[in-house]
Amino acid sequence: MRTSAKARIGQYAALLAYLVFLAFPFLWLVSTAFKSPRELGSPHPTWIPGHPTLDNFRQAFDEQPLLHAALNSLLAALGAAVIAVLIATPMAYVMARRRTLLARAATGWIVVSQTFPLVLVIVPLFLVLKNLRLIDSLPGLVLVYVVWALPFALWMLVGYVRAVPAELEEAAAVDGAGRVRTLLSVTAPLLAPGIAATALFAFVTAWNEFFFALVMLKTPQKQTLPVVLTHFIGAEGVADLGPLAAAAFLATLPSLVVFAVVQRRITGGLIAGAVKS
Repeated sequence: MRTSAKARIGQYAALLAYLVFLAFPFLWLVSTAFKSPRELGSPHPTWIPGHPTLDNFRQAFDEQPLLHAALNSLLAALGAAVIAVLIATPMAYVMARRRTLLARAATGWIVVSQTFPLVLVIVPLFLVLKNLRLIDSLPGLVLVYVVWALPFALWMLVGYVRAVPAELEEAAAVDGAGRVRTLLSVTAPLLAPGIAATALFAFVTAWNEFFFALVMLKTPQKQTLPVVLTHFIGAEGVADLGPLAAAAFLATLPSLVVFAVVQRRITGGLIAGAVKS
C-alpha cells in the first residue's frame, strides 16, 4: 500500500511538473503583455507586473493591422476546416465500412504521411499553386491547408465511423430505410460529435499555421495573423517585446477558447482513431 501511494504521489508530481512546464511560456507571455517598457528593460524580471498597463495593446494595434490579419486567418481557417470535413467524411465512411486491402493501405499511408516535414511538401505545393495561379491568394492558402489537414481528418473520422455499430445500419435497412435515409437518419447523428471535433481541430491547426502562410502570401493585405506577428521583430532581430507579447496573447486566445470548449471531444476522437484504425 505504501509503495502504491508513493508511486501515485510520484505520478501526480510528474504531471504537475509537466503542466507547469507547458503553462510557463503562456503565463510569461501574459505577464510581459501587461508590463511597462521600464519593467521590460529591468535586469530583475518579475512574474507579476508592478504597474500593469494596456499601452502594449494600443501600440500593437497602431503598428500593425491585427484585425485585418485576424480576418484573413479566420477566413482561411474556416474554409480549410469546412472543405476538409466535407471531403474526409464520405472517404472515412467508405474506408471504415469496406475493409479491403486498399483501405488498409490508405490508412497506413495516412499515418506515415504525418511524419513528413513541411519542407518536403512545400515545393510541390508551390509549383501546383503557381500553375493554378493561386500564389499569393487566400483560396490558394485554403487549398494548402486542406491538403495538410485532410490526412489527419481522415484518420480521426475513420475511428469515429468504426465506433458506430454497423448493425444499426443493417437494422434500419431491414425496416425498409434506403441507403441515403440510413446515412442521414442513423449514421450522421452518431458521427456529429466526431465531425465537430475534426472540424475544430482543423480550424485551430490552420489558425496557428505560420510556415505555409509565410511562403505563399507576399501581399501585406493578404497575410495571416501569425505572419503579421513577425513584423514586430526588426531587421536585426530586435523585437518590440511589449507589443509583440500583447499581439501574441490576443492571437492565442481563440485557440485556447476552442480547445477549452471541445477538449473532451477532440481527445475522444484521437482515442477512437488510434484504437479503431
